[in-house]
This record gives sequence, C-alpha cells and structure tokens, in this order.
Amino acid sequence: MRNHKNLKVFHLADKLALATYQRTREFPSEERFGLTAQLRRAAVSVAANIVEGAARPSDADYARFLIMAYGSARELEYEISIASRLGYLERSASDDLDDLVSQTGRALRALIVAIQKK
Repeated sequence: MRNHKNLKVFHLADKLALATYQRTREFPSEERFGLTAQLRRAAVSVAANIVEGAARPSDADYARFLIMAYGSARELEYEISIASRLGYLERSASDDLDDLVSQTGRALRALIVAIQKK
C-alpha cells in the first residue's frame, strides 16, 4: 500500500481542511448546519479520499478515490464562492482558500493522470 503521508497532494489537502475550519469559525450560527457544515465536509472529503485511495491495492481504485477527492475540491471551490458572495468570508480569506483549493486540484489532476498512464 501507499503511504499518504509521503504525498504532497495530501499535505495540500490537509492544509486546505484546516484552513477551511479556521475560516468558517466566524460564520453566522444559523449556518452551522448549512453552509458551514457543507464547506467543512467537502474540505475533509478531499483529504479523506486521498487517504482512503492510498490504502487501496490497485491503481484503478486509487485513481477512483483521487477522482472523488478532485470532485470534492471542485465542490468546495463553489461553496467558497457562495460564502464569499454572501459576505461570510472576507476577500483575503476567500482568496487564500481559493488559492489552496486550486493548488490541491492541480496536484490531484497531475497525480490522477500519472496513475492512469501506468
């Protein structure tokens, strides 16, 4: 099996999850079970799918979980946009999260392509 801790993309995803939790702490309380939960779930899903995929025995399974992680990253990107437009995220916080999700997405795409070429 692969060690997810050796993957740059895992560290990016982990950083993204932590940043998402930190940035959503100040969201309105009525969003606790709404947008706050959605953002956090999507962010954790990116890293969790990388971890689960790395534990799979075949490259096909690994790639499938990385594709799910990529989908969660794209979902998170949209949710960041909504939170920003609703005024829940300051521009700098939104830009920071956008940058992290973009970096993570690019790294995931590159890894998916590399695995699928095997």
